[in-house]
Amino acid sequence: MPSSTPAPVSGLLLMSPEDNCLIARLELKAGTVVSIDGQSITLAGDIPLGHKVARTNLQPGDKVLRYGAIIGTATGPIPIGAHIHTHNLESDYIPTYTLGQDGHHFIGSKTK
Repeated sequence: MPSSTPAPVSGLLLMSPEDNCLIARLELKAGTVVSIDGQSITLAGDIPLGHKVARTNLQPGDKVLRYGAIIGTATGPIPIGAHIHTHNLESDYIPTYTLGQDGHHFIGSKTK
């Protein structure tokens, strides 16, 4: 009898054992079941190719590690399996550029 639970896809790549994020090896759609450290997680949102996914639950102020190095700070809670990008991550080494409501670029500032 076939299982009603979809098998997790192996669309995530761990770059270094100490990383708390994974990299999407292919475009992953919301509802896709992935395996993160042996746990089946259903993705709440789309994850573009090459983007980061939370390996663990992250809290505001937590450092995000990729390749074993700090790449930024979580700006809000990020649950396991969630997309990590400029909407919830502040770079710790370069300014984050986003478009303002008027369509012009502005640089995100640190508010610590």
